[in-house]
Order: sequence, then structure tokens, then C-alpha cells
Amino acid sequence: METKYKRILLKLSGEALAGDKKIGLDYDTITNICKSIKKCSDTGAQVAVVVGGGNFWRGRSSGAMDRTRADHIGMLATAMNALAVAEVLESLGCDVRVQTAITMRQVAEPYIRNKAVSHLNKGRIVIFGCGTGNPFFSTDTAASLRAVEINADIFLKATLVDGVYDKDPHKYDDAKKYEKLTFSQVIGEGLAVMDSTAAAMCRDNKVKMLVFDLSRPDNIYDAIMGEDVGTLVYED
Repeated sequence: METKYKRILLKLSGEALAGDKKIGLDYDTITNICKSIKKCSDTGAQVAVVVGGGNFWRGRSSGAMDRTRADHIGMLATAMNALAVAEVLESLGCDVRVQTAITMRQVAEPYIRNKAVSHLNKGRIVIFGCGTGNPFFSTDTAASLRAVEINADIFLKATLVDGVYDKDPHKYDDAKKYEKLTFSQVIGEGLAVMDSTAAAMCRDNKVKMLVFDLSRPDNIYDAIMGEDVGTLVYED
């Protein structure tokens, strides 16, 4: 079956990998997510993944610790998650490569853009760890950057809500869901879907982003097939 998008960049939050445990790794949850990723790859779509690290560490909530050091710890958390996702994907029969923005050659390849694209062209799933490799940048910004670098057709942002709302739908019953909106609106209205640096990166480079609920992992597959899931964000 023909997919709508040929090359995707999928952002997985660290929290999504923890499942109901809220912390650490839940392998049943990861397996369900990876089955959907494999389903996408089996269609011939090229799949790259950026993982967060919030199930282990969040630099911005590390208290009095130096922010640079705290962010470095967070980058290492994303590397652990990248390896865990790779392990499950490989157990499902996928060909996978992990690339990290901080060099750790014993466990992963260093991030090299052309090598990542070469892997994708060969049908391998590429997982990017360690964010951008720089402090003060979120993994959403890393995902936006990698989407631009690899010329992804769309940035899929898998979250814990079914799209973008004008306010937190878990707190406000009258929260309004957007079907479509622009990155300029995200920035101007201060919508909490991503930080302003990531939104500006997408806006300035004409990246399309689809925000959807990962509690149903097959939404990943439905998204690449062009089904109506989540909120589409793009600049006119």
C-alpha cells in the first residue's frame, strides 16, 4: 500500500517509553511502539527516530545543578533510551543503527548526516540520541534539526495527547483542539506543544509536523498512511 510520506522523523518522548511506570523503561510499552515502527518500515518508508530522556532525567528540573552539566546528563539518558529502542526493534527483525551527537564509539555511531541518509536509503531505521549534543537545546529542537538535515517529509511528534490544544486538556474541560495551525501561531500564542526554538526551526525551514497520541501506537502507521490523526502544523 502506498504511504503518504516516504521519509519520516519520529520523535518519541522518554515518558512514552516508561508506560504506566512513569519512570525507567517498560518493555511491553516499547515493544508495542516498535511494532508500529516496524510496520511503517515494512511499507518501504524510511524511518528516523529521535528519543527524549525524561523517563530518566530532566535537565530543566534539576534544581541547583549547573544547567550545562544537567543537560549533559539528560543527553546520556537519551542514549540509554536509543539503545533500548534499538534492541527491541532488532528483536523484531529490523535493521537498526544508533547515532549519537556525543561520541561514544563503543556503543553507537557518531552522528554523521550523510551516513544517516545512507542508512535510510538502505532501509535501515536510524535512531538519533543525545539531542543536538549541546546544552540549552531540547530534544524537540534536536528532532526539528534532524528532520531538516535528512529532508524528512514530515516530523511526527508522538505525545500523550491526541493533538494540539489551546490549553491543557487534562486540566480544562473547555480546551479547544486544533485540526491545523501554523508554527507562527505556536510561537505567538505560547502553545505548549514544543519550545519556541524548535517551532522556529520548523517554521523557517518549511517542515510539516503532525502531533498525535501515542497511547495507540498504530497511530504512527496511520499517520504515514495519511489518515486523519492528531493536529497538522505547518507554515503557509
